[in-house]
Amino acid sequence: MSDAGTSQLEARIAQLEAENAALRSEAVTAKPVDRTDAASPPPRERRRRGRTVAAVVLVVVALLLAPVAVISAWARLQLVDTDQFVATFAPLAEEPAVQSYIGDQVTAAIEEQVDIPTLTSDLFDGIKQLDLPPRAEQALGLLEAPATQGLQSLVSGVVDRLVESPAFADIWRAALTRSHQAFVAAVQGDPNAALAIGGDGTVSVQLGPIIEAVKDRLEQQGVGFAANIPVVERTIVIAQNDAFVLVQTVYALAVAVGTWLPWVCLALLAAGVFVAKRRTVALVWTAAGLAVTMLILAAGLGIGRTFFIGTVSPSIMPSDTASVLFDGLVELMLSTIVAFLVLSTLVAVIAWFSGPWRPARAAREFAGAGFASVRRAAARHGVTTGSFGIGLDRWRGAVYIAIALIAAAVVLFNRPVTVGAVIWTVVVALIAVVIVELLRRPADEVAAAAASDTPEADAVDTAATAGADGGTEPLVGIAVGGGPVDASPTEPSSTPDPARRAD
Repeated sequence: MSDAGTSQLEARIAQLEAENAALRSEAVTAKPVDRTDAASPPPRERRRRGRTVAAVVLVVVALLLAPVAVISAWARLQLVDTDQFVATFAPLAEEPAVQSYIGDQVTAAIEEQVDIPTLTSDLFDGIKQLDLPPRAEQALGLLEAPATQGLQSLVSGVVDRLVESPAFADIWRAALTRSHQAFVAAVQGDPNAALAIGGDGTVSVQLGPIIEAVKDRLEQQGVGFAANIPVVERTIVIAQNDAFVLVQTVYALAVAVGTWLPWVCLALLAAGVFVAKRRTVALVWTAAGLAVTMLILAAGLGIGRTFFIGTVSPSIMPSDTASVLFDGLVELMLSTIVAFLVLSTLVAVIAWFSGPWRPARAAREFAGAGFASVRRAAARHGVTTGSFGIGLDRWRGAVYIAIALIAAAVVLFNRPVTVGAVIWTVVVALIAVVIVELLRRPADEVAAAAASDTPEADAVDTAATAGADGGTEPLVGIAVGGGPVDASPTEPSSTPDPARRAD
């Protein structure tokens, strides 16, 4: 090494040592760092933690309210909607266990009002007073008990044939309709209702509707003075109990809660997912939590069924009748629970598929490669969506959001929510997503298609085709400058290799 190079190296080393010494002195004289400030997280990290806590609180509150929302919505339908109430209980008239129970109750009611044994005994006592011969009187005494049993069997047979006939279903439906309409009118304070519940717990019968009905009947029969009957506003008290006011209050509360609580619960779930910093992960956990909540609610219905049957059977009704009654009563609610269970499970699976996990990314890449291969194969055959596909690719995010919103609206506004409606809605939404994926034209595919249409690419394709067809035809390449280059195999040079000549 020359003297000049050595001197430059030494000067450079000296410069670096001086800079190192200066940095050490600055580190010693620098102000010590406040450990409190260093330990505290930055403001952005604190905001993220706050968002996470808020999301967890919103989702947990919504999941706790979800069972109450389902039950209150079901109760509201049963209390307010007469058609739904009739649709729930009318099929019970076709159940053999219910028919047997109703037949027994009707027969018992008739026998309570009509004492058949006493009536038969009075009849036979009157016959005995006709100065019959001793043998005839003795025979009447022997026939009294069978006659009583025969009358009882006759009444029971007529009642059983009635409740088992097709006409009973119409009678049962009409009775349910009138009963529910009278109940709703009473608890809602309808002035035209036959019953009225006062603030002091009194139940009064309004004579106005009854008088109007009598007036109409008299006018139909041609009674002239019936038109002069005025409108009468009079009520008569038939019962008094503070429980009637409680029933009215509970009815109003159930209607209000059943109307608004499902929407409040849905808003809390959506807000929890929106507030979360990782929305996809939050959506997966929220949907999974809702599915678990619906499972717990379904299990609770099973426990309630066992408790109900054990409570009312056999003191009030037979166990088979109680089970049929409970199953018919909660059929709509159970269908709603299963529908939300299926919906939340499907949402969790779809959200996981779009999440950041490695299997999900691999699945998306596999699906994307499949869609891309289909689009490229169609493009090679001249089938493309043109500018529409380019625009669809640019706005595909908005299109996916629209598909999700439409599917959610179909599920939420379809009453009652059923498993079939949920499955078909999700299937149609997935088909729509697949169609979007097939119709859109990504920018890289458009660029690749444009590059394949250039003259150089056409020449390469022509040369490749010619080489494949001819086998021994010379290949034509494309030089960098754009001119043709003979790419056929060259003969080995006869000039000796300089390296071998040197050897």
